[in-house]
Amino acid sequence: MTSGTSAGFGRRFAALVYDLLLIAALLMVYTAGVVLARGGAVTRSSAGIWWYAYCAGEAMIIGSYYLINWVHSGQTLGMRAWRLLAVDESGRPLKLTPAVLRLAWGMLAWAPAALGVLWLYLDPEHLALHDRLSRTRVVRLSGS
Repeated sequence: MTSGTSAGFGRRFAALVYDLLLIAALLMVYTAGVVLARGGAVTRSSAGIWWYAYCAGEAMIIGSYYLINWVHSGQTLGMRAWRLLAVDESGRPLKLTPAVLRLAWGMLAWAPAALGVLWLYLDPEHLALHDRLSRTRVVRLSGS
């Protein structure tokens, strides 16, 4: 069981920025592979069905990045840098189902100007909306 204080918006946002840098690099490699395999760029107007397959691949890469990291260690690269850990409501490491729920609700929570994440300032336990809905939490690890 892991204990710690609930992570605030600033640390969560900083971890997200770190993660977005790594995800951007992963998506560039993926896009380069698709362009090389197709022999040209994949654009919505010229690629037809390939455009949707390409977009689905991007979504799978992004989702897999978070799910693999949360289930394996509870931390993405950005979360490690900012000493954050994703756990279930009992403080145990995340299993796949709660991690999938966290990802799905998290996309909705961040989408409208991060309103679902800013919810943590109104919540008595300082949980973001997707923390509440997925029965998970992000805690700030103590220590140096």
